Amino acid sequence: MALASFLRARGKDVTIFYADPLPQTFQFLPLADSVVYSIPDRAFDICFVLDAGDLKRAGAEVASFQKFGKIINIDHHPYGEQFGDLNYVDPSASATGAIIYRIMQAAGYAIDTDTALCVYVAIVTDTGCFRYSNADPEAFQISSELVAQGINTWSVAEKLYESQPLKRLELLALALATLSVSKTGEFASISVTLDMYQKTGATAELTDGFVNYPRSIHGVEVSVFFREIKPDVFKVGFRSKGKVNVSSLAIAFGGGGHHNAAGCTLFGSLEEVKETIYSFLEQAF
Repeated sequence: MALASFLRARGKDVTIFYADPLPQTFQFLPLADSVVYSIPDRAFDICFVLDAGDLKRAGAEVASFQKFGKIINIDHHPYGEQFGDLNYVDPSASATGAIIYRIMQAAGYAIDTDTALCVYVAIVTDTGCFRYSNADPEAFQISSELVAQGINTWSVAEKLYESQPLKRLELLALALATLSVSKTGEFASISVTLDMYQKTGATAELTDGFVNYPRSIHGVEVSVFFREIKPDVFKVGFRSKGKVNVSSLAIAFGGGGHHNAAGCTLFGSLEEVKETIYSFLEQAF
């Protein structure tokens, strides 16, 4: 949204496409109402793909669309694919939002409040409210400049973290009941199954942040979140406190991500998938 706002201010005709429904958490952002979930059947001079790691993560529609003049890939994921005609990939950047801010600054763009809000939210969420290791000096510097422009930090925090629906807590209660800690206490996991969605009426978007709960246990270095997306198909999320590079774990199973945050997809029952991951983690430790 920040990039779209910047480009529109420069007179460009911009379409904002997102493959999945925009989470309710982010509906407060400017331009949220202009996000589309199907690419219009027309020619585009440029397609910017942001924060994707590889093209398939942008959605099948983007990967198969034939009417893009050029693709510009802007990302901060390590080991990401260089799939663009132009690639601005900086794994040292705290967030792709920070890279967008650099571009706007280099272009001499006088950032407005709406654009500033979008960049600030991008950095806040990608750094875990500045708790993660990617919360570097640049992240704080950019955020300071944005706050100086009038960003209400409490209002943002309230909308992101203090306005969750009841269904999310009901789902979290079921997920925490599945908490499992390894014998050594070095890794732990929780799970969400399709049955839990049915019981609570919650949706997958409400599981954001669930993976962090096992990691908060004293002594746990890696947390794992098993999320069933189809019968016997699980998204597996990893979070590390830093000693273990979980992106290498995810890559071993066809996934990817960052040193401290990564994921992959596995097939099988929950018990089978959990056994596979636990065995791998035991060997890794």
